[in-house]
Amino acid sequence: MERVRCGWCGTDPLYCAYHDEEWGVPQRDSRMLWEMLMLEGFQAGLSWITILRKREAFRAAFAGFDPDKVAGFGPADVDRLMGDAGIVRARAKIEATIAGARLYCAMRERGQDFSAYAWGFVDGRPIRNEGGAVPAKSPLSEAISSDLKRRGFKFVGPTIVYAWMQATGLVNDHAIDCFRRDAVMPS
Repeated sequence: MERVRCGWCGTDPLYCAYHDEEWGVPQRDSRMLWEMLMLEGFQAGLSWITILRKREAFRAAFAGFDPDKVAGFGPADVDRLMGDAGIVRARAKIEATIAGARLYCAMRERGQDFSAYAWGFVDGRPIRNEGGAVPAKSPLSEAISSDLKRRGFKFVGPTIVYAWMQATGLVNDHAIDCFRRDAVMPS
């Protein structure tokens, strides 16, 4: 019997693996939540499959998305990253990622865990879309976006934040008939 998946992943093996193993799984690791938010920012104006295909190059270029290391990047690193054909070479997005690392570190230094911050918006439990059209943004993604922007994060508009919420399991938007819909919900 063939598995029924969300229609967006099509038949591309990389996309299917991402859907089956990662998308919508509640992510509680602060560093990984930050990495995914930064990657969603790089995705703006592009397709997610483009970012998935470049994800390992992004990880290499950004020191494994170690916020402490990325926070220390300077102008020479920006120039290096602008010359890296393996990633999306958009200066504003590169600079936003470096600034985002500094903001992440500042939150941590103030005693605010990024995972607790993110999951606090949903009371620690994924919101499950109960059918109908999947929105591009929501009132909650607008609120999170506003808060992230207030803190100084860039490339965190409501649509990017909603995609991040879906990817990291804050929202379960697996289709009603998708085999992952119930599997990703905590018991």
